[in-house]
Amino acid sequence: MKSTTLIVWALALCTVVETANADFTFGTPTNLGPTVNSPARDLKPSVSADGLSLFFTSTRPGGLGGMDIWVTARETTDDDWGEPVNLGSPVNSTAWETSCISHDGLSLYLSSTRSRGSNANADIWVTTRDTIQSEWDTLTNLGPTVNSSVDQCYLSIAADELSLYFSSNRSGGYGAYDLWVTTRETIHDPWGTPENLGPTVNSSVYEVDPSISPDGRILFFTSDRSGGYGGDIWMTRRATTDELWGKPVNLGLAINSSASADYPNVSADGSTLYFRYSQSGRYSGGDIWQASIIPIVDFNGDGQVDGVEVCTMADRWGTDDPLCDIGPMPWGDGVVDVQDLIVLAESIGEKIEDPTLAAHWVLDETEGLTAHDSLTANDGTVMGDAVWRPNAGMVDGALEFDGVDDFVATDLILDPEDGPFSLFVWIKGGAAGQVIVSQADARVGRFDRPGCSWLEIDPVLGTLTTDLASSEFISLASEVVITDGQWHRVGLVWDMSSDTRVLYVDDVEVAADVHPTLPRTYGGLEIGAGRSLAPDTFFSGLIDDVRIYNRAVQP
Repeated sequence: MKSTTLIVWALALCTVVETANADFTFGTPTNLGPTVNSPARDLKPSVSADGLSLFFTSTRPGGLGGMDIWVTARETTDDDWGEPVNLGSPVNSTAWETSCISHDGLSLYLSSTRSRGSNANADIWVTTRDTIQSEWDTLTNLGPTVNSSVDQCYLSIAADELSLYFSSNRSGGYGAYDLWVTTRETIHDPWGTPENLGPTVNSSVYEVDPSISPDGRILFFTSDRSGGYGGDIWMTRRATTDELWGKPVNLGLAINSSASADYPNVSADGSTLYFRYSQSGRYSGGDIWQASIIPIVDFNGDGQVDGVEVCTMADRWGTDDPLCDIGPMPWGDGVVDVQDLIVLAESIGEKIEDPTLAAHWVLDETEGLTAHDSLTANDGTVMGDAVWRPNAGMVDGALEFDGVDDFVATDLILDPEDGPFSLFVWIKGGAAGQVIVSQADARVGRFDRPGCSWLEIDPVLGTLTTDLASSEFISLASEVVITDGQWHRVGLVWDMSSDTRVLYVDDVEVAADVHPTLPRTYGGLEIGAGRSLAPDTFFSGLIDDVRIYNRAVQP
């Protein structure tokens, strides 16, 4: 643990920093393995508050019906999950069941078709037990106030057991299936009439599989809505449990993929997301996976946590600014305080492994024609006569370009259309009309796909601009000159959540506009040259530490 005295002293000395938005990200998803998963359908995970029991639904042999509830256990959270056990009767029946476990582990809420037949609609039921070692009691139907003549399915109970979220195709919705919530004053009161979560959360298609976070401030769910990859996990936030839900955000390629992701469930400490990948398509097969939930502590995306982050947190102290609200859960608790300072302190001076960093060319080589990507195999090829300058960079070494034919070519790194992203580069030199980073023209089948300049220098004014735009190809230009021979950290950010495109110079926003969409692109990157390698686009000067993030970094 870092010295609290040192950090408090640093907080007192810091100055105001520009406003930004925080985020959290996910670690690499991992399969729960063959002990938990089977060749059948394994889905709808629900982990107990202590992290030692995982309830889920499976069509594997050995059950009472088509879809039964099973549980797997472990001694500690560091141990592997054990052999799953069927909960048997009265929890399971010859129909199908899915479930969610209460925070205290003494109530199991079920969606079951048991009173209507295996192919009929589902009601919500509950069973209780006196202790976690006791047997489950007979199920109780929640009754006609909550249940209707259609489906009530895929439940999520709040930690205080006063709100129960579920999916339904009942009347009064906006799409095929919507998300609803029923509430009660105390755990001894009856459940109230369900309320639709409204058109901000629900859409004209499917919204199912809700999972309310332990603090009640984030709701994960599955949706077929536009803007995703088909059957994706989304989330919506609210600042407090008394406020309305915000615009849903796709979890992105860290979790979602062409293999449908669904049935999210978040652990009680907010550190882990459990979900299912359906490799054969929605509702057909699939395994249960997990991914760690990681707070973003590198606020300005420069690869280190230092005085910049400390000063930024000092400026936000006592507010609800999400940039620094990173504890105790990855998405914070609504106020920047000592809980956030503790999370930040654990990362100061440590090596930051940010899963949102999609590519990073440090450009610290001393010889050769390869610019190594420090993260993956997206190494670049040095073209022309570019010269390695091991001692001349802003961060260690740099690569010097002659403005004639030097550039670094890479394969396709990411498609800006897929979601938020950021590009930050250190440069020194350059001249009007030259390009810092571009995406190359590409031939796809019988069609030519034009590239664009991600970061370039205005051909007249020498200011930072970008050509990466929607189909209208509207450029965004700043008024800040970057050709003065000094080191500058220049950046481009597209923030999907706010539909904005932003340019930065030395971590200060210098231009921004509303830009809801970006075009699909196909070419690799060209560092130090324009998209078609026109002679006047080659960069002259030093380029160092090129970083691409698949999040909206806002220093």
